[in-house]
Amino acid sequence: MKDTLKLGASVRFSYRVPAEKTVPHLFPEADEFKELPTVFATGFMVGLMEWTCMKLLAPHHDSGEGGLGVHIYITHLAATVPGQTVTVDAECTKVQGRRVWFKVKAHDGIEPIGEGHHERIILPWSRFVSRVNEKAKKARVSPIAPLEGTR
Repeated sequence: MKDTLKLGASVRFSYRVPAEKTVPHLFPEADEFKELPTVFATGFMVGLMEWTCMKLLAPHHDSGEGGLGVHIYITHLAATVPGQTVTVDAECTKVQGRRVWFKVKAHDGIEPIGEGHHERIILPWSRFVSRVNEKAKKARVSPIAPLEGTR
């Protein structure tokens, strides 16, 4: 990772919630989810928060590397309905070697809907793909394809 990432660096990202990002769509094969209200799913909110942190980190990656989420502590505070726009603010709060920590907050234009902390680790994709494919071999499942820029 480049040394350009500084504490306090921040980004704001907005996303209009489609019906496909609601609770019944989280695991379409799960009848239990299908029976729940059509509101923005916690799992998708967490993904949106991670995506926002990825946007903050992207300009600071060296070629062939990326970041993986390794810890998330999030509180989902309020329901959001399809059609509303969720805005996530992410701020870099700590950098230690290959690990980066963030404070994240989400708002749906009416009220705060989520907040917490997220940690990512930066690593070369080629090393990650190699390790995952060793695991795939042991599990006797198909390997994953190399990521762009790691061939």
